[in-house]
Formats: sequence, C-alpha cells, structure tokens
Amino acid sequence: MFARTDPKIRAAWCSVVVSLIALGMKYAAWRVTDSIALYSDAIETIINVVSAVAGLWALRVASLPPDHNHTYGHYKAEYLSAVAEGVLVVITAITIAHEAWIGFQHMHAPQDSLMGIALNGGAGVLNLVWGLFLLRLGRARHSPALVASGHHVLSDVWTSAVLITGFVLIPLTGFLWLDPLLAALIAVNVLRTGWEMMRTSIAGLMDEAPNSETLGEIRSIISHTATGAIEAHDIRARIVGAMTFIEFHLVVPGAMSVEEAHHICDRVEDGLRAGLGDALINIHVEPERKAKHTGVLVLP
Repeated sequence: MFARTDPKIRAAWCSVVVSLIALGMKYAAWRVTDSIALYSDAIETIINVVSAVAGLWALRVASLPPDHNHTYGHYKAEYLSAVAEGVLVVITAITIAHEAWIGFQHMHAPQDSLMGIALNGGAGVLNLVWGLFLLRLGRARHSPALVASGHHVLSDVWTSAVLITGFVLIPLTGFLWLDPLLAALIAVNVLRTGWEMMRTSIAGLMDEAPNSETLGEIRSIISHTATGAIEAHDIRARIVGAMTFIEFHLVVPGAMSVEEAHHICDRVEDGLRAGLGDALINIHVEPERKAKHTGVLVLP
C-alpha cells in the first residue's frame, strides 16, 4: 500500500522519520558536550520534526479532489503549511538567540568535543542527502511544501558545518565565546530561512503571477497550437501547488462555427497541459471584431 501512495506523501512520511533520527543524534551530541550551540541546534531540529508532520498533513489535504466547498481543489494547503513552518522557524530563531545570550553570560568549555562532532556531523550528512532529495522532488512535482521542507533541512546542513568548524577551533584557540557566538549565528541563519519560506508561500497564497519564463512558455504554446484563430489576449496565469490556472480570450474569425472553435480550444488545452503539466484552463472565445492586436498572434 505504501508503494502505491503518492510520491510526495511518501516523501513527507520519510521526512518525519529522517527528522526524528536527526533529532536523536543532535540531542545525544548536546548531552555529551553540554554545548549551548549544540543545544540550540537540537532545538531547531525539534521544529524540523513539527514541520515534517505539518508538511505531511498539508500534502494529504492538497491531494484531496475538489468538492462542493472547494471547487478549485485543496492545493493551497501546501502554502498554508509552508507559511506555518516559516513562523515556527522564526520562533525557533528567537529561542536560539535567547539561549546564545545566556551562553555569553555563562561561558564554559564544551565536553567530549570529538563525540559531539561525530554525532552532529552524522546528522548533517543525513540532512544534506535528504534535503537535496526533497528539493529535487518538490521542484519536479511543483510542491511548495516539499521545497520549503528541503530548504529548511538544508539550513541544518550549514548549521552543522559551522558547528563542526567552531568545535575544532575552541580547543585550539581557547576562545570560549565561540560556543555562544555559534549559537547566535545559528539563530541568524534560521531567521533568514524562515523569512524566505514565508515570503515565497505568501506570494503563492496571494496568487502571484508566474515568472517570465513560464509566462513566455504559455504564450509560445498558445501561438503554436491555436492555428485557425487570430490572436489571444488578456492572458492570466497563477500556479497553486502542482496546478496551473490559465485563462485568456481567444479571437477567431466571425464566420467560424462553434465546432471549429471548440477544436482549436481543445488543441490549445492539450498543448498547455503537455508543456506545463496539470492545468485548469478557461478560454473565452471572441469574434474578430474583439481583437486588440496587443496579445499573442497565432502562427499559421
């Protein structure tokens, strides 16, 4: 049954497992070292677990078919999850910054640094592999929730790299303030990641237009597949999760029959879905007197 589950939902389940394993390793690293920086890293990973569970919920909701209350589907649930995850990340950054401040006031040398490096480094490698996989799958499946999770997981990798560098330098230099400084740097990195996640997700919730490359592709497909029409204008598009919503006016000769115009629309829709994937397309057919001569000219 698990093998037949949607790949995005399988990845979300695996994210929960991976985040729990990473949390266990980072918690152990903190316990053996008593390091404020590793403690901060473990706090961040707790949020990773919560975020993974939230992402799983969002993907399951987003996969539900349209119903009478949600006639356009449930795709925006992924954006809600990503916004919530961003808020959690920002709260985490504030918590870590507080711990760093306490660490500056009560500095002490970490214990058993080698074991701490090994445990935290192992969690970092695990996160690197999993974060890259989530990004690749999320972009291929047009999943904001998976992309947000991938960026969040990869932020942990940078954290681990900084921590390991610091743990090497502390015994060499004797600078005890490096430990709370590393915690403060973790807080800044986590805050940056959370802000970027929220910014991207809010843009999706606000139906921000696709990038210029996607709009150019839509225009090109219409121009090459609408043979028999005259022009297309007032083209609008938005991307919600894995679904692209497209609407435009298609100008056809006034003498053209409804049947012929319908065939052209079918051809355009097939071309758009072949090029963009899942798409909900609304085409308003108009006679040639409605031409604006400012949209996409149809190639013969």
